[in-house]
Amino acid sequence: MNLPSNELLGSSQIEIHYKRPPLSESEHITCAENVDTLLRKYINHNQLDFRECFWVILLTNANRVLAVSETSQGTSRGVLTNTKYIFQLALLTNASAIIVAHNHPSGNLNFSERDISETKKIKRLATLMDISLLDHIVITSESFVSMAEENEL
Repeated sequence: MNLPSNELLGSSQIEIHYKRPPLSESEHITCAENVDTLLRKYINHNQLDFRECFWVILLTNANRVLAVSETSQGTSRGVLTNTKYIFQLALLTNASAIIVAHNHPSGNLNFSERDISETKKIKRLATLMDISLLDHIVITSESFVSMAEENEL
């Protein structure tokens, strides 16, 4: 029995449609300060001291911003990283690199053990998918810290 390829075993067909923003309109990330400035344009400032949120910045091979997305919201004590969603977005936008970020409502700019272990997990997954994890930024309402700049990445 010869079935058309899209009818094989009753399978569904999936198509991906994505049009990247014009490069002339996309921001160029060259340092952690650029990331902080970019995030502060898109985040809800009223939530910074209230609950933890997690974001991903999706980048081209030339570190041009394709998109910024909040991937999860948590509580005042923590946030889940939702790695599946992070990499769904990376694949759907054909990102070559990502930068992840989250906030600390306490104002503490120290990386927790969980921050470091989750970053290692994301980096391991990114490497398997040929995506570069360039940085993990922790922000507060006053400042930020970069894992790459602190040699924690």
